[in-house]
Amino acid sequence: MACCCIAAPALAQEWPGKPVRILVGSAPGGGTDAMARAVADRLGPLLKQAVVVENKPGASNTLAADAVAKSTDGHTLLMGVSTAQAIAPHLLKLNYDSNKDLVPVAFVGSVPNVLVVNNALGANDVQSLVKLAKVKPGQLNYATSGAGSTQHIAAELFKESAGVFITHIPYRGSGPAMVDLIGGQVQMSFDTLPSVIGQIKAGKIKALAVAAPKRNAQLPDVPTLAESGVKGVEMSAWYGIYMPSSTPKAVQERVLAEVNKVLAMPETITRLEGIGAEITPMAQAKFQDFHNAEYKRFGDLIQRKNIKLD
Repeated sequence: MACCCIAAPALAQEWPGKPVRILVGSAPGGGTDAMARAVADRLGPLLKQAVVVENKPGASNTLAADAVAKSTDGHTLLMGVSTAQAIAPHLLKLNYDSNKDLVPVAFVGSVPNVLVVNNALGANDVQSLVKLAKVKPGQLNYATSGAGSTQHIAAELFKESAGVFITHIPYRGSGPAMVDLIGGQVQMSFDTLPSVIGQIKAGKIKALAVAAPKRNAQLPDVPTLAESGVKGVEMSAWYGIYMPSSTPKAVQERVLAEVNKVLAMPETITRLEGIGAEITPMAQAKFQDFHNAEYKRFGDLIQRKNIKLD
C-alpha cells in the first residue's frame, strides 16, 4: 500500500514525458480555439514541455473528442466545449461514450452567444430583424459552427420565440462561418463572443443582442435578447479540459493544478476577459457534477423542443 501512495505523486511529477497536445474540435478562429490557445501558451512553461494546439474540426466538435477518447499516449488533452460534451451526444450517433470514455479535469470558463448580422442586411435591432424575417420567410440564413452547436440551439429557440423561419447553414467551425457572414453569403449567426468580438469591434459585422441574462462588459451598449423583446433564449458555451478516462488520477490532478495556475495569471485573465469570457475554475468533482447537470439539461431541452439535425 505504501508503494502505491508514493507512486501516484511520483507519476504526476514525471508526467509529461513528451510534448502535450490539446485537441480542438473546430477550425482556428473560433471560441474553442481561442480558449485552448490562451491555456496552451502559458501551460507549456509550467509543464516544462511544449504544449501544442491541434484543430480537428467536424461533426459538431466531436471528431476531436473521439480522437482524445481513443488516445493511449497519455499526452493528448481535449479542450472540451458544451457542443461536443453535452449537446452532440443527444443528436449524433457517436463512436465513443461522452460520459464514460472522457473525464472532466479542469473547467476553464464560459462565454455568451451573441446575435450578429451582416452589415448590409439593414437590421439595426432585434425587432427590425424579426420583421424582415417575417417578410422573407426562409430567405434569411443563419450560420453555425456545426449542427448541434450552441449556435444551432440558440437560433432554433429564437425562431420559436420570435415566430420566424430562418434557414440553418452549418460550417466546420466558427472561423469559416464568420468569413461567409462578413461576405454576405449568410445573414446572421448566434455565435460565441470570442468568435465575433474582434469583427464587431472592427465594424465588419453588427451585434444586435446577447443571449444572456445580463449585458456583457465587452459590449455594454448591446442589449440582451430579453430586453429586445425575445424571451427564453439564453445560451452560452462553456469550455474545459477533458482527458481519457484511463488517465491516472495523479496525472489528472497535475493537469488540474497547472491549468488553474494558468487561469490565475493576470495575463490570462486579461486575455480571456478581453474576449468576453467569464473564468470560473472549479474543483474536479464540481466540474464532474457540472458536466452531468449540463448533459441532462441539454438532453431535456433537445427532447422538449424536438430539436433535430437538419
